[in-house]
Amino acid sequence: MTEAVKATRRTPGTPCWVSLMVHGLGTTEEFYAELFGWEYAPGPEQLGPYVRALLDGREVAGIGEMPPDRHLPVAWTTYLATDDADATAEAIRSCGGTVAVGPLDAGIAGRVAICSDPLGAIFGIWQAQTHLGTRTHGGPGTPVWNELVTQDTTAVGKFYEHVFGHEAQAHATASDDFDYLTLYLEDRPVAAVHGVGRSLPHDRGPHWMAYFEVEDPDAAAERVVDLGGRIVEPPREGLSGRLAVVADPEGAVFTVVRSRQRS
Repeated sequence: MTEAVKATRRTPGTPCWVSLMVHGLGTTEEFYAELFGWEYAPGPEQLGPYVRALLDGREVAGIGEMPPDRHLPVAWTTYLATDDADATAEAIRSCGGTVAVGPLDAGIAGRVAICSDPLGAIFGIWQAQTHLGTRTHGGPGTPVWNELVTQDTTAVGKFYEHVFGHEAQAHATASDDFDYLTLYLEDRPVAAVHGVGRSLPHDRGPHWMAYFEVEDPDAAAERVVDLGGRIVEPPREGLSGRLAVVADPEGAVFTVVRSRQRS
């Protein structure tokens, strides 16, 4: 591991990257370029057709294209940092999760695996080498939060605690009607688990939700529709600030948020 990687390594268990696999790479690039102002650079050749989205020259996310014969759901994937992808994959299996792809090398960028937790939510793990993940945090167009939406927090919260060392704490306003955990690492909130019970979308099941910062969530939601996407949940006030849940033209669901400091 180089000194540069050591200096900027993410604490294991920290969300470090988000990526999207789609059927039409070019049209998806255009959508997010118009929405967030992203520009693009080629990604690792080992990942097939794949680009890294840039803001002011800094990497913020990845978009890849599925092979034509693959008809998988189109969804944003949250990646959690690890210092040892193989050891983390073994821990995931031993704690009831599944490792669907990898771990495999992505050239000199690092080592990666695609996994799911015991309730089926898909996430990635990333062992950084030269690719350190999202290089800019905060500001319009950047991923600023990741939240697991699942049936309930009890069992799955323990899974992430055991595998990644998260400390799960109930939110100050948690109750029988509001099942919400914040995941901490080194006394810093890094992600959350939201148990929604029977309100879980039947078409998606348990899933990690990526939040992207925007200046005006209401205007951003309207812009999504103008660009061929749709509004899944209209703008409202949430724990993270004013937000809206939207989907891109291929159906990938994400949240746009005007961030405020979390309690």
